[in-house]
Amino acid sequence: SINLRHFRYSSLSLEERFYMTCRAAYLSVFRSSLVNMTSKDQLCSVLQQAGKNPSQKALDKYWPPGTNKLNFDDFCEILKKEKAAEPDQLMRIFKKFDANCDGYISHDELSRILTSSGEKMSPKEVDEIFSLADVNKDGKLDYAEFCRLLESTVEQCQNAALEKLEADAKLKRQNFGNQMDNSPQSLESQPELPASETQPRTEPETTQRKDSRSSSRPSSARSRRSSLSTAITMGAGSTKSGRLAEPKSLQDWHHTLMRGCFYLEEDGTIVSLQYRLIIPETTSVYLTIRPLNLSPIPDKPSPWMYVDSALYVVMGNETKEDSNLVCFTELRDKERFLWRGERNAGSYLLLPFTTGCRLMKRTRKTATKTAQLVNRTQSGELELTKEFQVALSDIFEVIDLDGSGLLSLEEYNFFEQRTSGEKCDEDAWAICKENFDTRKNELTRQGFLELNLMEANDREGDPRDLWLTLEAMGYNRSLEMVEACPFVIAVYCEDVKATLQAVHLDSGIKMLNSAVQRSITSKAEARSLKGHENVLVYTYKGESRISSVIANKSNQKVTVHINNEQSKNCASSRGMSVFAVEVPLCSVQVCQHVMALNEQQEWTYNCVETIIPSL
Repeated sequence: SINLRHFRYSSLSLEERFYMTCRAAYLSVFRSSLVNMTSKDQLCSVLQQAGKNPSQKALDKYWPPGTNKLNFDDFCEILKKEKAAEPDQLMRIFKKFDANCDGYISHDELSRILTSSGEKMSPKEVDEIFSLADVNKDGKLDYAEFCRLLESTVEQCQNAALEKLEADAKLKRQNFGNQMDNSPQSLESQPELPASETQPRTEPETTQRKDSRSSSRPSSARSRRSSLSTAITMGAGSTKSGRLAEPKSLQDWHHTLMRGCFYLEEDGTIVSLQYRLIIPETTSVYLTIRPLNLSPIPDKPSPWMYVDSALYVVMGNETKEDSNLVCFTELRDKERFLWRGERNAGSYLLLPFTTGCRLMKRTRKTATKTAQLVNRTQSGELELTKEFQVALSDIFEVIDLDGSGLLSLEEYNFFEQRTSGEKCDEDAWAICKENFDTRKNELTRQGFLELNLMEANDREGDPRDLWLTLEAMGYNRSLEMVEACPFVIAVYCEDVKATLQAVHLDSGIKMLNSAVQRSITSKAEARSLKGHENVLVYTYKGESRISSVIANKSNQKVTVHINNEQSKNCASSRGMSVFAVEVPLCSVQVCQHVMALNEQQEWTYNCVETIIPSL
């Protein structure tokens, strides 16, 4: 019944509801989630089934010139970007045109507006609106009733799509599985949990699925069932790694620290600075990376402390994307990820990495009240609110890369590049030093606050530019850092002092992707999909994550359908249980990273990769 369905739907988490809505809307238009959208009209239809009403401008943005198709993954990402309209937004617009303030707008007046401004409607479209809303046929539109009708129609579209998804159980099982309990939890809802106990390294249990259908079926149907299934169970346990003890004399080693931050971009990409490490002579090295705790409360650490991190060490030119992977922090001790070994003298690049399993775009919750950034004193002067000062103080900690308590011009410019895309030159920096609190020719925390107050004064209290800065640094409108994760890198050398410096590489992301791919293919055994010997899957089992790579050695592009529905207590970096990966010819691509949702419990990775035949 509808009530029972509503009860089951309301019992799901916000993230689970979002993906159910995506699936229901997609299957209202297409027979399967594997079918691609091939036109802008199809995209519009699917969005409307999800209760959205995208503008032509938005559709043009989602479907730019040259686009031939979009898949289900693309639709989910687009739906995340489509903002829900405020309930009274349409009412406010209508009231602007209600000259008599009587709750009605005449047909002629609305027709003149809708056919001459914005996205112009045709007279026929205007007439159709009135045929729905002008109940009395008196040439007037009761816009309050029309808004209620529109809201009801949106809800009906969503309910109809959900009913169809639930009624067609067979289709639901084929495309999405029986349950959706594998969707990742939100950052706010996941508790801080200890790491998994290190398990003995074992090869993944891998089986080839045989096609149980009759051989009289077309070859395309048989190839779709030629799958590779991988199952790995990871145990629950303590957070202490038993495989790598910290050197007993570590406190006597030369060490250097450097801070940084993972930032989540609008498209879901995660970026950070890179680091240049120079070791003057061969020595033993102990390398770690961990989240940076900014909470002043001992028993309440920062919410991002459970985010995973890693460092990939490569050698090569800073402008060269395909550098040689030297090593990576494969082992774990609580929230630290580490590597220990001997390194020759030389110049190395350190590339910070996080899987995205625990730092990813989330479905927006109901908007909370926007924090106030500035106030006016009784004398009329502007001042920063205490909440904003706390946020700025945390930002100062993040951009103070060497932890000295002062900002150098180089550190400040990394901040400027992140927030405005510009740099501060020597002349501008000299003006900063004249007007704001500095020490040793570097900006103090107080000086940083003064600089932001000056910006507020320059805008006469308008906080919009301040919000742009905050959002670039990962903050939401409640002044919570939800789309960033600060970290700290520590390099210990037994015999010599190494030099560690932050750098910004244009090729950083591609260089990191290459390093991640190499780390997986060098550690994992290659297994080919049945009937597709040139399509290989590498599945790497680390101490706290499982990662897979698909290598396409054929002379044509392949599309691989990924199904994680049988996994238990898992979160995928893809943000969903079922998706497809396109791998260009003669290329290698990371498929996904998977981690436990609750590391205090056993978790099982169960993935089925299937080739989708070309149409």
